[in-house]
Amino acid sequence: MKIRLTSVFVDDQTKALRFYTEILGFVKRHDVPVGEQDRWLTVVSPDEPEGTELLLEPAGHPAVAPYRDALVRDGIPLAQFAVADVRAEYERLRGLGVRFTQEPLDMGPVTTAVFDDTCGNLIQIVTQAQ
Repeated sequence: MKIRLTSVFVDDQTKALRFYTEILGFVKRHDVPVGEQDRWLTVVSPDEPEGTELLLEPAGHPAVAPYRDALVRDGIPLAQFAVADVRAEYERLRGLGVRFTQEPLDMGPVTTAVFDDTCGNLIQIVTQAQ
């Protein structure tokens, strides 16, 4: 068994696609209309185009807002992405205007940082110590 798809709820799929591709560097995999306004919109890592997909899922369900608001209020990331070097990625993303809620922090075997994805979520990036 392996993870094939996971999702993040987003306020605006077009805005999310722009952030996740142009800023974070993911690649659009699927973009299929669903209903009148929504899309089945996924992105993947350019390093693993056949790998795990991230669904940029519309945040319209009534349970989403209280859930995400509580996570953000408590500083809890919704998702975690692995990067080669958290400190370098932190500097790159800050240079592109990304707002971080946690600067790089060494936590034993990992270094983490947390940013706002502009779509309603906090996202953690992590590097494993070598």
